[in-house]
Amino acid sequence: MKKYIECPFPRLFPSQLEKDDNFYMQLAYNESISAWEQDEVPIGAVIVDKQGEVIASAYNQTRKCNDPTAHAEMLAITMATQKIGDWRMNECKMYVTKEPCPMCAGAAVVGRLKEVYYAYKDPKMGGLGGAISLHELPQSNHKPMVNIGVMEKECLQMMQTFFQLRRIKQK
Repeated sequence: MKKYIECPFPRLFPSQLEKDDNFYMQLAYNESISAWEQDEVPIGAVIVDKQGEVIASAYNQTRKCNDPTAHAEMLAITMATQKIGDWRMNECKMYVTKEPCPMCAGAAVVGRLKEVYYAYKDPKMGGLGGAISLHELPQSNHKPMVNIGVMEKECLQMMQTFFQLRRIKQK
């Protein structure tokens, strides 16, 4: 018997012909499937540079790393800054399957991401509009543009299904 619940959602194969916001969110969605397959909360993140090239992609790994900071966004931000050789990601965009928590939202603001796209709001712990809006702090020197709703239904459905199946398995 497998130690995790098999992911019922298929991977997506986005067309390379149209690299739009949906394309990048589909890549993040596939990362969230990788998280599910590792028995992690299914959240994926992708960071692209100003040319639209993917410079980082990651999924949640808090259980694997035994580290509460090993969120998809934090791992992707670290990868992206190492790739570009600078902590400032002024021309980069991040795509995330769920609203970043305050820790990840803070890293996005401090790391000077140009834009953050996320699929759906988290009213309990969201840091970019759901529970708090760290990107709108008046004293902050940097305020990334925040875009909400790309693949909202698909990403929310995956998260809800993940926790529904976990609750059933625990009974």
